[in-house]
Amino acid sequence: MRFAEAILITVAVAVRGVVGSPEPAPILAERQSGAITIDLGKTYQTIDGFGVSFAFQRANLITNMSDKKKQRELLDLLFNTTTGAGFTIIRNGIGSTPNSNSDYMNTFAPKNPGGPKATPQYEWDGKDSGQLWVSQEAVKTYGVKTIYADAWSAPGYMKTNGKDTNGGSICGVTGTSCSSGDWRQAYADYLTAYVKFYAEAGVTVTHLGFLNEPEFTASYASMNSNGNQAADFIKVLYPTLEAANLTQRTGIVCCDSEGWGNQVSMTNAIKSAGVENRLKAVTSHTYTGGPSGAMNTRVPVWLTEQCDLNGQWSTSFYASGGAGDGLTWANNIYSAVVNNNISGYLYWEGVQWPNPNTNEKLIRVDNKTNTYEVSKRLWAFANWSRYVRPGALRIGTTAPSGVRTAAFKNIDGSIAVIAISTGSSAVTVSIKISGATPTAVEAYVSDNTHNCDKTAASVATDGTISGSVPGRSITTFVIPGGGTAAAA
Repeated sequence: MRFAEAILITVAVAVRGVVGSPEPAPILAERQSGAITIDLGKTYQTIDGFGVSFAFQRANLITNMSDKKKQRELLDLLFNTTTGAGFTIIRNGIGSTPNSNSDYMNTFAPKNPGGPKATPQYEWDGKDSGQLWVSQEAVKTYGVKTIYADAWSAPGYMKTNGKDTNGGSICGVTGTSCSSGDWRQAYADYLTAYVKFYAEAGVTVTHLGFLNEPEFTASYASMNSNGNQAADFIKVLYPTLEAANLTQRTGIVCCDSEGWGNQVSMTNAIKSAGVENRLKAVTSHTYTGGPSGAMNTRVPVWLTEQCDLNGQWSTSFYASGGAGDGLTWANNIYSAVVNNNISGYLYWEGVQWPNPNTNEKLIRVDNKTNTYEVSKRLWAFANWSRYVRPGALRIGTTAPSGVRTAAFKNIDGSIAVIAISTGSSAVTVSIKISGATPTAVEAYVSDNTHNCDKTAASVATDGTISGSVPGRSITTFVIPGGGTAAAA
């Protein structure tokens, strides 16, 4: 995470209350109309899910909420598929700092054991800055299956600069020389131990990262690496996980670059080194530049951080098209998933304290007063993450002017059609699915007055779905798995 730079990826942005109204929500007067067609035969990437991070002790804002009713409300807002966003990916930070001062993530190996081949002295606290409990709740209560653990740095004594902050590289990778020796295996063992600690607590770490923004030297936990050095370490980490019988459930991801361009370079180097097949996903951020097309790799690509770091806290779905508006994020997700074939998409932080008063979080939480405030960005995500579930396959769509569309077929056979208004007027839409005749449909809308609320939609005897997309909104049409029949 880079703490002082606003999001730079932009999309054409055209152009809330209580959760889950049981009654259809009123819609704006309709001024346009158009047809949406869904082509089940045209397929694209598989979706791994949508999620948020709890790194830098943000999870403690949930675990420390003394009002247990509100604690549950926060969890519901994040993971419940009926009353919340229904997130399916958690990104946790693997600590490297010797203490928990400020919001730093503490390491479970704070003491140098005396060298890279000495027996490590692990001190697991069973909390992991609140991340373990939140992960346990997400898994057992909400069915979350994707846990991404990422290290911003190795413990300082394993690095060229002797500290976990201010960059430096892991001792032993190409181009480094450390008097203390080669710490690559010790770092691989450290990361593997973290995975085991979570497994013992009933949580499977499915994705494991060893770098974060490796081109950026930060005053907080950070570690530098180029693509060749990353490939060098992957060659050590993979067999370490394999020896621990973890590769069937835990895969390596790399490299959470600060910007897309650097990630392209690192991915190319990893491919050239012949270890692309040892990755489960390629990961990137967009703070210094976003994607301009699908990345050239055979593994899924995730955007693991995006947010508005500079804009003042906003709870608007649409105010002026600013970086904190919910509609902006509905469009950002569209750009990532449809234009750039992203399989996993994560906002930076799920929760954060009131200061700084920015939009880098979806929910603002104040433990002192036991209160929280929800942004409309969360509901923009809900229209995607509630209904586009892990394993969903993106399928072809064509859309009328004034509406951006994306469609997905879930593992259970249900079809989710996303429609984002690009203007101020409502659009009446008809949806046809080639090769199938829908017999049932539901629709959900988020805008300035609705939070993924149910809205009116109907299906005719010929399978044509009719509904409305209010101006400056995101509306999701859901056709249940048992609600289609083969076309005549």
